[in-house]
Amino acid sequence: MKGYSTEADARIVIDDLLRQAGWDPADKSQVLTEFPAGRFPMTAESMATYGPEGGKVTLDGDEIPTGRSDYVLTDRRGRALAIIEAKRSAIEPYSAKQQALPYAKRIGAPFIFLTNGELIYFWDYGNDDARIVNSFFSRRDLERLVEMRTTRKAMATIEIPDYYIRQGETRQVRSYQREAMQALDHAVELGKRRFLIELPTGTGKTDLTCLYLKRLIQAGRAERILFLVDREQLAKQALEAIQDILNQYSSYWLRAGMARQEQQITVCLLQTMIGRYSEITSGYFDVVIADECHRSIYGSWQTALTHFDALHIGLTATPSAYIERNTFQFYQCRDDQPDFTYPIQEAFRDEYLCPYRFATGITVILAEGAEVGDEFYDPAEFERKWTNEDTNRKMMEEFDRLAWQNYKDLAPAQKIGPGKAIVFAITKHHAARLASYLNTLHPEHKGRYAEVITSDVADADDLIRRFKREEYPQVAVSVGMLDTGFDCREVLHLVMCRRVRSPILYQQMRGRGTRTAPHIAKKKFVIYDFFENHEYFNDSDTDIFTGTGVGPAPGGERRPPKPPGDLVELGLQDEWLHAVTYVEVGPEGERFDKRDYVTNWEKAVRAAANNDPTIQKLRDGKSLSAEEENALAETLNRPEMYFNEENLRRAYRNPGGNLIDFIKAALGSLKIKPREEELTENFQAWLVAKSLTPQQAQYLSLIKNRGIARGKIVLDDLFNPPLSILNAAELGVELFGEKGLKEIIVDMNTSVFMQKIA
Repeated sequence: MKGYSTEADARIVIDDLLRQAGWDPADKSQVLTEFPAGRFPMTAESMATYGPEGGKVTLDGDEIPTGRSDYVLTDRRGRALAIIEAKRSAIEPYSAKQQALPYAKRIGAPFIFLTNGELIYFWDYGNDDARIVNSFFSRRDLERLVEMRTTRKAMATIEIPDYYIRQGETRQVRSYQREAMQALDHAVELGKRRFLIELPTGTGKTDLTCLYLKRLIQAGRAERILFLVDREQLAKQALEAIQDILNQYSSYWLRAGMARQEQQITVCLLQTMIGRYSEITSGYFDVVIADECHRSIYGSWQTALTHFDALHIGLTATPSAYIERNTFQFYQCRDDQPDFTYPIQEAFRDEYLCPYRFATGITVILAEGAEVGDEFYDPAEFERKWTNEDTNRKMMEEFDRLAWQNYKDLAPAQKIGPGKAIVFAITKHHAARLASYLNTLHPEHKGRYAEVITSDVADADDLIRRFKREEYPQVAVSVGMLDTGFDCREVLHLVMCRRVRSPILYQQMRGRGTRTAPHIAKKKFVIYDFFENHEYFNDSDTDIFTGTGVGPAPGGERRPPKPPGDLVELGLQDEWLHAVTYVEVGPEGERFDKRDYVTNWEKAVRAAANNDPTIQKLRDGKSLSAEEENALAETLNRPEMYFNEENLRRAYRNPGGNLIDFIKAALGSLKIKPREEELTENFQAWLVAKSLTPQQAQYLSLIKNRGIARGKIVLDDLFNPPLSILNAAELGVELFGEKGLKEIIVDMNTSVFMQKIA
């Protein structure tokens, strides 16, 4: 953003920022400018502070304001809500705190904004220090904050329940869930605004979150809540839990093409929020929950998350050894440790998770030394090289035979054999072949014994529902779709027919079976690992792999997996989003060049815009209902091209895209952000996430323009013009220390500019 040499220049920008937050600077019933503090009616609070006539100084020593306030924002009854102190860009706005405070106290405004048109600080001076925010708050935001002050209760006065109702059954609040809520209470009362919870898959993170949100609402500390997830299946499960446990509060799923609704709880995909957050003020939500939050603190994903000035609660099943440092920094964790953690070993010991064992004596498909690449491989090539009709058939025969032998031992009350199973395949083509072999083994079920569940299957949601709630299919064969975020308690068999080298993904896949299921007397589940992934991770039923690489491999060789270095796991950004040149579509996994797929997509959308009323609505900038968006997705996801969100993300190499954005891009109506604008937003989000002094923030704002121009920042930049003219190197060492300056530049390159430097 350019510099503003005078306050008048900055105010032009500030007026625009106010409009974006819903204020009308020209409406004197909303915004007063250049307003003398003495003309504002004295409030009871200010009279108590200054005396009825006003003195020379306040009781706490502040001088009585005699000048004018740059801006006063008022509520609907004309009372002062906030003042805005405007400075030119050369002035760090934080430095104007003490200048603004007497004005705010004199007129009874509980809040202060300090800004130079580039940085905005929000100061709830009665409770906290000023902090950087991304936007001004709306009138409704500020009124809500004032209202909540009058109803706020101590968290200790809100009882933690012993039981709750979920899916029609009474569940007991577990000891670790109670401890997590007590730890959250303590943090909230101390004013900590970010909190990270690590719980293993299957231990009820969503239930715990809903129970805690209910207590926050009852304590008058939350009215509007955002629940962010990164997969549709997680969104559905979150909304189901919210509408079950928090059924007295309004909730909805904000989709990409929908108009925003004024409801208390919003569930939203992170990918959707990337394109929508600028429509929402920073003060709109009181609480932001980020599920699997270790994926979120990165680039534009972070931008969507940090836009909101709220109590942030991050949930993750990923062990702390594999969480990026940026995540710990964002959640203000000490010593790179979550605020609350419940180790998986304790969960197994306490019998809150179901134990597992590995099937022995099965065919090992991947020969010793067959490492194709390190982190990346071409899945179709891998399938061709390491599987064929014979090996695929043999894998399914061995799994099916053992599953039927074992299922009554695993779950004595399981009536239908062999119990629910998930098969993890390499490609869509591979999944289709494996399902076909299983159905051949059980012709009496007429092809319903095993079902392929991928994004290209018609009505995958209905298939998932049937798998979870009906007797058949007994087996779900999938690629990517059921690896994470899929909840089915009855799963007794996990079949790994693919190679896994990500420790996070491996633990997520294993976690699909760990949920307890007392109604079928589930005692254990079995992992059929045809690719020896568990040996790579040194995992066994007696020495559980938790991400630390402990435990000897067979033969005494120690092979701990490497922690993630440059590979940042975003969930959707898997091995072949960027590295592979084709998209695999359809039930048989036909391969299309990504460029051809995008060309065909854009032609199809433009042709459909002539007669499809839903696409015409999008072309005309109108919002869609949830029903319209679902119907449109169904219409597009048909043979032969199977245009759906997952395939389009791969084709565009854009893990954060959504179907509506891809349609608008095809129509030419989507404004693609210039790189400079996207990087500036990434920087702002990163800055908000850091715990920096105002001087440090101002310094980084200065050098970030060099990074935007060059794509990254290197230390030499500080010693060369134009930064050397500003004495940037010496100032940086003074503010951060020599080591700290190097670390912050590396962090900035990684998080903002997506660059690694040596």
